Amino acid sequence: MTLDMVNFTPLASLVGGMLIGAAAWILIVFCGRIAGISGIIGGLLTSKTRDKGWRLAFVVGLVISPLVYGLVMPLPQVSIAAPWWLLVIAGVLVGIGTRYGSGCTSGHGVCGLSRLSRRSLAATATFMAVAFFTVWLMGFWR
Repeated sequence: MTLDMVNFTPLASLVGGMLIGAAAWILIVFCGRIAGISGIIGGLLTSKTRDKGWRLAFVVGLVISPLVYGLVMPLPQVSIAAPWWLLVIAGVLVGIGTRYGSGCTSGHGVCGLSRLSRRSLAATATFMAVAFFTVWLMGFWR
């Protein structure tokens, strides 16, 4: 096994993880809400939700953050080799999965595990198992 030192970024990953943890902590302490992206965006899309302000601010922060980062450091080159229709199908399947799983990786993996939620442990273990299987399966197609 070789280590790709070009894409090996432990310091940037550590700082990014700490920022995600800090954002999740701030949201739960000051708003009493879990930083699950699917729930935050879902709340923006329903007319029943009265707390759209912090939700919109959170999503705007997600969009603006890479732009601010780009002022300090060069942004990585992004290349997507899949056709647009396959990305749409994948997005729909992810949306269905977050609905059935009662949340997404950020809600379960970051916030749920930190609260010692058994349901989040099961969900995160499932996410990871499927991800490992997918990577393993993709190895056969290359």
